[in-house]
Amino acid sequence: MGTTKEEALRYHSEGRKGKIEVIPSKPCFTAHELSLAYSPGVAEPCREIEKNDDDVYKYTAKGNLVAVVSNGTAVLGLGDIGPHAGKPVMEGKGVLFKRFADIDVFDIELKTKDPKEVIKTVQFLEPTFGGINLEDIKAPECFEIEEELKRTMNIPVFHDDQHGTAIISCAALINAAELVGKKLDKIRIVVNGAGASAISCCKLYVAAGVKVENIAMFDTKGHVNKKRTDLNKYKELFAQDKHYEDLADGMKGADVFVGLSKGNVVSKDMVKSMAKNPIVFAMANPDPEIKYQDAVDARKDVIMATGRSDYPNQVNNVLGFPFIFRGALDVRASSINEEMKMAATRALAQLAREKVPEVVINAYGGQEFSFGPEYIIPKPFDPRVLWTVAPAVAKAAMDTNVAKNPITDWEAYKVELQERLGFSTEIARVMVHKAQQSPKKVVYPEGEEEKIIRAAAAANDENIAKPILLGNEEVIRTKIAEMEFDLNNFEIVDPETSPKAKTYADEFYKRRQRKGVTPSDAKIYLRQPNFFAAMMVELGEADAMVGGLTQHYPQTIRPALQCIGVKKGSKLVSGMYIVIIKRKVFFFSDCTVNVDPTSDQLAEITIATAEAVKAFDIVPKIAMLSFSNFGSTPYPQSIKVANAVKIVKELRPDLMVDGEMQADTAVVAERMAKDFPFSTLKGDANVLIFPTLEAGNISYKLLQRLTDATVIGPILLGMNKPVHVIQRGDTVNDIINMTAIAVVGANIHK
Repeated sequence: MGTTKEEALRYHSEGRKGKIEVIPSKPCFTAHELSLAYSPGVAEPCREIEKNDDDVYKYTAKGNLVAVVSNGTAVLGLGDIGPHAGKPVMEGKGVLFKRFADIDVFDIELKTKDPKEVIKTVQFLEPTFGGINLEDIKAPECFEIEEELKRTMNIPVFHDDQHGTAIISCAALINAAELVGKKLDKIRIVVNGAGASAISCCKLYVAAGVKVENIAMFDTKGHVNKKRTDLNKYKELFAQDKHYEDLADGMKGADVFVGLSKGNVVSKDMVKSMAKNPIVFAMANPDPEIKYQDAVDARKDVIMATGRSDYPNQVNNVLGFPFIFRGALDVRASSINEEMKMAATRALAQLAREKVPEVVINAYGGQEFSFGPEYIIPKPFDPRVLWTVAPAVAKAAMDTNVAKNPITDWEAYKVELQERLGFSTEIARVMVHKAQQSPKKVVYPEGEEEKIIRAAAAANDENIAKPILLGNEEVIRTKIAEMEFDLNNFEIVDPETSPKAKTYADEFYKRRQRKGVTPSDAKIYLRQPNFFAAMMVELGEADAMVGGLTQHYPQTIRPALQCIGVKKGSKLVSGMYIVIIKRKVFFFSDCTVNVDPTSDQLAEITIATAEAVKAFDIVPKIAMLSFSNFGSTPYPQSIKVANAVKIVKELRPDLMVDGEMQADTAVVAERMAKDFPFSTLKGDANVLIFPTLEAGNISYKLLQRLTDATVIGPILLGMNKPVHVIQRGDTVNDIINMTAIAVVGANIHK
């Protein structure tokens, strides 16, 4: 998907300027909290750090803070544009650090081109940061700067322009060579480009097994060979005795082409001249050295990689630097050495050979991936990269004695990384991708509402759902026209005039005739959009229903229960909310339906909630809540919960569930492990089962109103067909997300 200039400028300028902000990680709302955050309380950690310098990692953010440092002399694709113009890129780098590895970043742009000034400035920053990411500094100065900083500093220093592309492309090279049956020590490589990235790539290729004499490097003046007298010491490492006339000459019979230069410098004929099963990494951005389609047209046996996301095998630095720093920071490495870089390379190569999980397939719109010519490196949005690469880097740091804080429990570290990533917070996006694989008809009872129309239009445009709007047809058509949407994208039904109204009323009467409903009552009910929509779903005219934007909760759920009812095997319906707070996802249940459920009912609610959570590609860790911990206060209310836990464990021994327990015990794993080591709940709970409706309802509403929590729901569980309720005042995005959830539910139902 392309972006326009206006869209990009708007993205950076609207609202809070730029892309980053600083948010306190501790509360500071009361006088007491202020006294802890600053004077006099702040003196205590200061004294501790003065006594033991290493305690700076215990009491400050240093251990999770990286500086992205640049002077703007070699900004990707833009060149020497200076520190101010380079700042948006550095902010973007900070966004990627946070998004992919939960690392905090300050971007620091330096107004100097003097390597010595850069070096001195960065050295002065060591007390503040846990690591230094050098960025967009031109060669050869970048080599001098990184070498001196690595020599003189005791925190990791990493120039991503040099090493990022090297690590990712080397992983791709290892796998591509494996696929075509060629040994690294036998292949001949042609490299177009001789800057920081090219030099680092070649060094890493050699470390992986490629022979220096088999690398032909080209710069702007031609082939790098020993007859030239204009080479710096870095290029001299790859100067050959043999001399190639030009790039075309060098590529004849070559096994691999690596492009780190500019677009469209390689022709089809040059690719045709390469050896059998050629490997072409055309990584110039945005235009590769040869277009993907041209390379594939030239050679059907080619394995191709580019720097672009719209072709297979994207060599993207985001697969490297966030995870390398994550591993280095977590063991407090004093440097990022060659062994750590190679560990990252081999971890990425191995990950590409493993079966791709559904969560990754969903993230890429349902596209299947498996190890082969079009999948030789993992995808950037593969969450496994974090808990694959970071541990590999951490272990290499320990093995090479540069780790000051060794990891002893690797499984616990993996769990910690998974929670850090917060990938589960993107459940809405996961649901959208799942829905896009098989869109279904979703009926909206409040079809005249502007928010509903906008959400329905978006759901249609994004191929999430096929919307049906209920209401006065003339009113809806007028509003659609005013909003400049295409009328053809909507199905509009007026319950007052629909020819299906009589059929629906007759069916409703059959279901409710022994519940006090007369034929005339049924006709009146079916003029109401909520009853009409529910009957559409029940009779298969729609696959799911989403409503409640302008009404009280019972006004939406009661018609659904009367028209559709509970699914076979269920005895009740319950309501689940998704609560996202501080990058963590929790599922609250039941917060909407059952006032004071029995032990059996709590057990059913728990099992239904667990199954719903699995649909979001999340493993449920269930805590059944009360005011006591494991029998500490035996009252009827807490005994009810304890009995429910026993029932769930008997019915579903496969579920991780425990209780009764207090809420803080459930969400603070350290307390659980210390005070209740016998518990079968390991780690923080992500599913909270409330003992009564009032407890659940009060909890989610307080979080919603008093914190920055995002609340999605309620999602009705136990209905025979998907009916979901949006909250009064929900945004268009909230409605779109609920629509996606409803579509996924409809697909599961079918």
